Amino acid sequence: MTALRSGDSNTAASHFERLTASGADSSTWLALAFARVNGDAEAALQAVDRALELEPRNLRALLFKGNHLEHMGRARAALGFYQAALQVAAQQSELPEDVRQGLARAQATSERFAGEYEDYLRGSLAAAGLSTDPCPRFEESLDILTGRAQVQLQQPTRYYFPGLKQAAFFSRDEFPWLEELESHTDAIREELLALLAGQEAFTPYLQADSHSPQLNDTGNVGSMNWSAFYLWRDGDLVAENAARCPRTVEALKVVPAPDVPGQDPTALFSRLMPGARIPPHNGMLNTRLICHLPLIVPPNCGALRVGNTTRPWIEGEAFVFDDSVEHEAWNDSDQERVVLLFDLWRPELSDEERRWVRELLQAVQNFGS
Repeated sequence: MTALRSGDSNTAASHFERLTASGADSSTWLALAFARVNGDAEAALQAVDRALELEPRNLRALLFKGNHLEHMGRARAALGFYQAALQVAAQQSELPEDVRQGLARAQATSERFAGEYEDYLRGSLAAAGLSTDPCPRFEESLDILTGRAQVQLQQPTRYYFPGLKQAAFFSRDEFPWLEELESHTDAIREELLALLAGQEAFTPYLQADSHSPQLNDTGNVGSMNWSAFYLWRDGDLVAENAARCPRTVEALKVVPAPDVPGQDPTALFSRLMPGARIPPHNGMLNTRLICHLPLIVPPNCGALRVGNTTRPWIEGEAFVFDDSVEHEAWNDSDQERVVLLFDLWRPELSDEERRWVRELLQAVQNFGS
């Protein structure tokens, strides 16, 4: 630290590297990042990434990475870490002076980008034909997306559409196609059992992503405790997987699935291993709902909690819920639990509203890329 403070970054880096080689805490990795920041930008990035792996809510590390990415010309990536730092800081009452200064820079940068972001989205929508007086609920949704208004009902992590019914689980009467889907349960389960005979078919549901701040529970990241076999992913049919489950793919044709290129629909077999838990969390959007068709449910399995309502899985009985409401799941049995999971449009959305939601979500994705 003495070498670092005196400007001898090479000597400081040499000492810190010896420490990290034998195991070190997040502070040591962050110090190494500071020592490397002016000499080897990528090495500094790797060091701060390691610090954030060990302590995802380390304010100095979040601010360092945001600032470093901005200096590397990756300003949009920097924004996510600045915003994460502001979110973490809001939960703390006392902060050191250097952290407060860093947060002030983060706030200014976030506000600047927020303005650019809103201009870009409104320009994209205008180019797509959005009038100056669009449907009121969509306009309010855009205000919420750009920070002009606050979410008041559901708590999705990415995009909120106002005025939709507040409900954890939905009535079957709203989805007349459910019985048709359920009639294919045996055929779908047969294809699932063939997949389970070869364990390589499933992959961890949650994948590590160093390009985004990891503020939620990361216990299941990279873990087979919660795994998936995708039929549709990011809006595209997974051809190889679909070929192994033709009757399941055919059965899903009755679903009014969201059609957002590069994002939706999504459909998968979701497997929860014995003793596994999915911690409380909120989905990204409230413009879609999630359906579970339970296929393998062992005795004393557990349940799904959405908001204040808890519901057990019953094989062959599908249900629909709003995943933008906080929810969690657990399997207390000694056997695996598997459901067919897929998303669908909220029934309250008009065709016009679905069109503009689709355009907006594509604009959001295009801005990020």
